Amino acid sequence: MMPLTRLVRPLFIATILTGSFLLFLVQPMVARMALPRLGGAPAVWNSAMLVYQALLLGGYAYAHALGRWRPRVQAAIHIGVLLIAALWLPIGLIAVQPSADAEPAIWVPWLLGLSIGPLFFAVSAQAPLIQRWFALAEPGRNPYALYAASNLGSFAGLVAYPLLVEPSMALHAQSLMWSAGYALLGLLVLVCATRLPAIGRDAPVVAEPSPAPGWRRIGLWVALSAVPSGLVLATSTYITTDIVAMPLLWVLPLGLYLLSFIIAFATRRGVADILTRIAPVTLLLFGGVIMDGHPQRPYFNAGVALALLFMVSVGLHTALYRARPAADRLTGFYLWMAVGGVLGGIFAGMVAPVVFDWTYEYPLLILAAGALIPQMFLTEGLRRLWRRHHRTMLIALAVMLGVFLDLRLVGPDRWFGEDQQGPAFLVIAALGFLTIGARAGFTLLLAVTLVMFGGYRSLALSMAHDARMRSYFGVYTVRDVAGYRELDHGSTVHGIQLRGSVERERTPTTYYAPFSGVGRAMRAAPSLYGPGARIGVVGLGTGTLACYARPGQHWRFYEIDPVMVRIARDTGQFAYLRHCRPDPVIRIGDARIRLSQDRSASLDLLALDAFSSDAVPAHLLTQEAFATYGRVLAPRGLLLVHISNRFVDLEPVVAAAARAGGWAVRKLAYNPTDLDRDVQATNSVWLALSRDRGMLAALEATGGDWTTVTAPPGLRAWTDDYSTVLPFIRRF
Repeated sequence: MMPLTRLVRPLFIATILTGSFLLFLVQPMVARMALPRLGGAPAVWNSAMLVYQALLLGGYAYAHALGRWRPRVQAAIHIGVLLIAALWLPIGLIAVQPSADAEPAIWVPWLLGLSIGPLFFAVSAQAPLIQRWFALAEPGRNPYALYAASNLGSFAGLVAYPLLVEPSMALHAQSLMWSAGYALLGLLVLVCATRLPAIGRDAPVVAEPSPAPGWRRIGLWVALSAVPSGLVLATSTYITTDIVAMPLLWVLPLGLYLLSFIIAFATRRGVADILTRIAPVTLLLFGGVIMDGHPQRPYFNAGVALALLFMVSVGLHTALYRARPAADRLTGFYLWMAVGGVLGGIFAGMVAPVVFDWTYEYPLLILAAGALIPQMFLTEGLRRLWRRHHRTMLIALAVMLGVFLDLRLVGPDRWFGEDQQGPAFLVIAALGFLTIGARAGFTLLLAVTLVMFGGYRSLALSMAHDARMRSYFGVYTVRDVAGYRELDHGSTVHGIQLRGSVERERTPTTYYAPFSGVGRAMRAAPSLYGPGARIGVVGLGTGTLACYARPGQHWRFYEIDPVMVRIARDTGQFAYLRHCRPDPVIRIGDARIRLSQDRSASLDLLALDAFSSDAVPAHLLTQEAFATYGRVLAPRGLLLVHISNRFVDLEPVVAAAARAGGWAVRKLAYNPTDLDRDVQATNSVWLALSRDRGMLAALEATGGDWTTVTAPPGLRAWTDDYSTVLPFIRRF
């Protein structure tokens, strides 16, 4: 039988794994619970992120404050906190609906705080507190290795939710499972408490406290935590906005970020030290590659961005591990790490979308990583040279880089131009060999590399008036091409308007061309519903569909992003609304919430176009959502759903919801002719739904190759309690 002392470390590891696993399950679970009620507006989720960060900081501060008490008093207090928080089980949102004019900045923190605040607070304190208890229970052993176990638990929770929990369980079952996990956590904490030493009332917890860290050291902890925290968000935004909006892609950056902690805080240091040694080289070369990314290589670019994030995170977290204090200062160390993580998250997730018109936070954080990452000179001769002639070397490097930058960007025939990347990279690699280890020189070289390989193009576009705008939903870029103007939402074309004459400017293009599913339905609306047809459109885009409007019709648009409204209506860059519907009714906000506030039977035709940018707002495809559409539509009303998507097959999802709600479904897969392509028509798939089969027959009679759609036998319709995109991801 294994001695009891041999079980202490596995016990503490199991406890910290369980707590971290539960913490990374609760956030996406609560987001799924809240989405139908709160919608997908950015103000809602920014407020939610602030709540999570505040609760996490509070939990870490609480764990740090407990260090003032004797060990078993700490245990009694924490077990009491866990028991009080258990009153909020099973986990879920309180049954309160916000008013129509509720302010998210006030309403969301109040709702989430009352619903899950105590539970999140209690569980978030686990990682630093259990490590501190392990140091007391096993003096002389390294408690920081348990932080690797904590991040392993977080990684497991991160992967388990979208791949296992969400596909196999409804929300109420998820809540019960989480509650059972919380009970297990409480039991493990209780057993851990029995291993704490019984220290007398007058005896100090630590015989010889280590020196308190100075503010410079604390600042280093904060900086080393902030940069990877910000970079994981910036990488997610960058690859899903500028490269490829693939479902579940957000899991990879966060997973690599957590994996870097596992490596950096591991007891065996070999892998961490090797990766940290080569991280500056990776940073220099991959930073240039990613800034020069091309749309025709999206998966390669995404892979490079993820590799760069991983190497930077390992390097900076290894530096953080090397700067750790003694075990008696452990909770303070993690508290300042949490402060850095919050600051990085606020910068990348909240400040950057407001301040920048592109993902400039990405190269800025790469540059900050270059200034902080551990470096060693590649040869002893270079080390001596830089130490003896630092200023001279720095000036010489600046002059060389200035000449190189001039030759590449504005020199005769643009030496090292766009078609000569190889020589340019060789020059950068040679200069990198000379500068790695000299932090100021390396940072200068990295800055020039980021500008040279793509940064200058972004700066030029930012200086062009209204050429690019940004919101919490992404980056919008307006491009002028021969014969038309295009709006890109990251890597996805969001709208095209022909140019050259008013007639051309009034021509619907892309997914909305006259012979597409929605084009046929809009042109048929006067014959189907008369001259006063009432038409709603979810997703404004550039306003293309407005050019199907006819005098006497009543139109209203639903658009979640105010920046999109500005582009379509206010800047003058796109003229669809000006030519075809100069005074449109536009309701800003989450479409499902806004539609729920409309009168019953107030629309004849509703076009749902919220899925064409490859992100799937699941709450718009549930049975409850289709019930809302059915209530707003007249009994003979027509619902058009745009399901063109590069990565997700939405046809069975919509068909299952239609079957559950008593809708009949037809599909039109439109493949433009060469003549149609000349006016920028693109492939599209639209589904037409109605609870009146005669209305679908009338639509089919107007032309087009409409086919009947039925849901696969046994397919479960999405509901507010259950949905998963995993089975519907296409192979690519």
